[in-house]
Amino acid sequence: MPRAIAFIVALLALLALGWIFFGPKGQKGLDPAQGARFALGREDAPVTVVDFSNYLCPHCQNHALNVLPRLKAEYIDTGKVRYLFRDFPFPGQAQVIRASEAAACAADQGRYYEYHEVLFRAAASWGNLQGEALDRYLVDLSGQLGLDQGAFQACLASGEKRAGVLADQKAATDLGLTGTPTFFIAGEKKTGFLPYEEWKALLDKALEGK
Repeated sequence: MPRAIAFIVALLALLALGWIFFGPKGQKGLDPAQGARFALGREDAPVTVVDFSNYLCPHCQNHALNVLPRLKAEYIDTGKVRYLFRDFPFPGQAQVIRASEAAACAADQGRYYEYHEVLFRAAASWGNLQGEALDRYLVDLSGQLGLDQGAFQACLASGEKRAGVLADQKAATDLGLTGTPTFFIAGEKKTGFLPYEEWKALLDKALEGK
């Protein structure tokens, strides 16, 4: 019996190693920036950041409200960084998909970043809404930002932005991403909230070689 147990333990260890080395890690050679629809900063900026985020993720909210404004002022608006936004709704998060569609509708009126930010600020208010109640709230947010509510509502009702959101979701899956926020900073993947000081160190290092 001990020999049988030892064999089973060894077999399980081999299976675990097989999963670690050969299990799903995402497709090789994919560019996380490919297909990104929304961006801040100059197209010819020397460093590119790709942000895969989720509107109901607390760490994403912390980044969007407390770190990104500093990055925007010190790196993006100064021409050093091109910052790309991508949506990563999790399975079963229909409201996050809808919120992401709404942000895309705001982009049609040149206000993606502002709407992106207000979605995080108001997450506690819309996160449990569904259907018409959610749509009404999202349209109301557009009015608060001074957008053309009629055009925004028509865009949201059309469902035309859903394909782009789902394409981002598929890209995240194909890249093997499992959590948010996930960033690609000059090609280097980082998952989870990063304090501004760490961002500064990473970006300054990336800029040194440019």
